[in-house]
Amino acid sequence: MTATVLHSSRFGRLELPSDAVIEFPNGLIGLGGTQWALLAHAEDSAFVWLHCIDDPELAIPVTNPWRFFEDYAVDLSDEEAARIGIDDADSTSVYVTVRAAEELGDFTANLRAPILIAGGQGHQIINNADDYAFKTPLFANLATEAA
Repeated sequence: MTATVLHSSRFGRLELPSDAVIEFPNGLIGLGGTQWALLAHAEDSAFVWLHCIDDPELAIPVTNPWRFFEDYAVDLSDEEAARIGIDDADSTSVYVTVRAAEELGDFTANLRAPILIAGGQGHQIINNADDYAFKTPLFANLATEAA
């Protein structure tokens, strides 16, 4: 098995097994690069970095949406699922991008455009499920608990 070397501006030189490289044939919305990898500090981390292999300066924090939004749903038409090659929801990983801020209460998650990963390929899609925004407060329950 060959390794891909990533010279990350954040994490230094990393050797990634070839099966850790995720090909995004259509890229990510508003970003360049087609090869990415998920990097985590620990296996149970709430947040991981989706790091661009093509651009060592580019890394995006992402999270599994169900860690924060237990009722989250992804609605994808059968046509869209077939177009991007998603045929088994159970073998598809779902991530949402996170926008960090100085205060935890200002962190947001993009629930409208989740990232689906299956079979070594990734696709960012527009979620057809209603009521999901591009900037959803990630720690909204903190404000509720504080009140």
